[in-house]
Amino acid sequence: MIISVLGCGWLGFPLAQRLVKNNYSVKGSTTTKKKLQLLRQNGIEPYFLKLPESLANKSVESFWETDILFLNIPPGRAHQDKLNEYPIIIKQVIDKCKSSVGCWIIFASSTSVYSETGGITFEEDAKKGTASRPSGEAILEAESHIIQSGLDYTILRFGGLYGYGRHPIHYLSGKKNLSDPLKPVNLVHQTDSLNIAMEIIRQKKRNQIYNVVSDGHPPRSTFYKSAAEYFNLPGPEFQKNVNKDYRIVCNKKLKQDLLYSFSYPNPMDFTP
Repeated sequence: MIISVLGCGWLGFPLAQRLVKNNYSVKGSTTTKKKLQLLRQNGIEPYFLKLPESLANKSVESFWETDILFLNIPPGRAHQDKLNEYPIIIKQVIDKCKSSVGCWIIFASSTSVYSETGGITFEEDAKKGTASRPSGEAILEAESHIIQSGLDYTILRFGGLYGYGRHPIHYLSGKKNLSDPLKPVNLVHQTDSLNIAMEIIRQKKRNQIYNVVSDGHPPRSTFYKSAAEYFNLPGPEFQKNVNKDYRIVCNKKLKQDLLYSFSYPNPMDFTP
C-alpha cells in the first residue's frame, strides 16, 4: 500500500516515519528543500511541494498516485484572503487524488470548526457560521469539499497538539489580562495523535469524522499556571472569572469505534 503524507511537519514527519516502520511505501512532501534529504534518509520518498503552485508541476505528479493521502496542511491564522483560498486549494488537491482509483483521504482537521460555547460537543455539532475563529470556517468548508468529493475520507478533528518540546504554555507564558480563565482546554498529545492515525489506517475506518482530543479538560487558568510551574516559566495572568457554557469536545465516538485508550489522557500530566 502506498501512502502520501502531504505536509511532513511536526505531525506529518513522525507519522511518515512510523508508516515506513510498518512496511508501508511512503511519499512525503515538504516546503523546505533542505528537508528533502532528511525524508530520504528516513525511507520516505521526498517531494518538494508548495501549494497551490506545485499542483501544476508535472515533475511531482507521481506524489498524487497513492492509495491514501494524509492531508496535513492547516490554514493557520492567515489573512482573510489566504483563508478564503484554503478551501479552494483543498478542492484542487482532491481533484488530483481523483486520478488514483480508490484513493482515501485522511484529513487532519481541527476542533476550531466548533463554536466556543455549547457544552459537550460532538462531531455533528459543527455548523457553518459558528466556528470559533475564521480559520475554523475555512477548515469546515474544506471538510465539505472532501465529504462531497465521492472519494473515501476520514476527518480527524485534532485538539491543540502538544508534546516533545511543543507545549502551549510557551505561547502564553508571562502574558497578562487573558480572557476565559474557566474555559476547558481541548488538547491531544503527539503520541496519541500518531497512534490514532495509525489505528484509523489499520482498522480501515473510512467515511467517518472523529474528535481527536484527550479525556481531561481542566480550566485553562489551572492548566497554564500549573504548566508554567512545571516548565519553570513566568505564569500567565487571567481576567476575573466569567463562567460561560464553554465547549468541551467529546472523544466518545473515537474511543468506542477504535477501542482506543489514550496514552496521555490527562493534559495535566506534563511531559517535556
